Amino acid sequence: MPHRAHRFRRPAAPRRTASRRPSETTLFSGVYGLVLASALAAALDSPGEADEPGSDALWVLLTALASAAAHGYAHVVAHRMSADGNGVRIGLRAMLAEWPVVLASLPTVVLLVTAAPSWWTESQAVNTALVANTLLLAGWGVWTARRAGRGWAASLRAGAADMLIGLVIIAANALIK
Repeated sequence: MPHRAHRFRRPAAPRRTASRRPSETTLFSGVYGLVLASALAAALDSPGEADEPGSDALWVLLTALASAAAHGYAHVVAHRMSADGNGVRIGLRAMLAEWPVVLASLPTVVLLVTAAPSWWTESQAVNTALVANTLLLAGWGVWTARRAGRGWAASLRAGAADMLIGLVIIAANALIK
């Protein structure tokens, strides 16, 4: 009767496919974009200067675009893809793969733009962006850990670690100003 033993085995847990997991570039770029936008917004908001939230929003967006392009190009150089006959196409793909840097900067850009018509001050918009980005970092950490198959405890620790980055930026902003 050994042939019936298979009826009592537990079914294997469904395997997650690699295509359902976010890529390493997406994970890295999302965190990088949030941290970049937070640090830049904090740096651009200087006490005693005239409020220019529209200009600051444009700087955050352009810096995110430049950083995404530079990071993608760095991949090209590091992997010597440019020596390939399809170097330009591969290079463009590598740069476009950095879209999460730009996407992650958009909450900060939107909050700064809403300060342009004097709905609130630039400082209020920056402070709100710093808190929002810190919460987004925490959520990003939890989400990516869960997508990687981690349990809730490990995912919450990952979210707390990511949130710590945002809290460091908030603390530095408070100390510098």
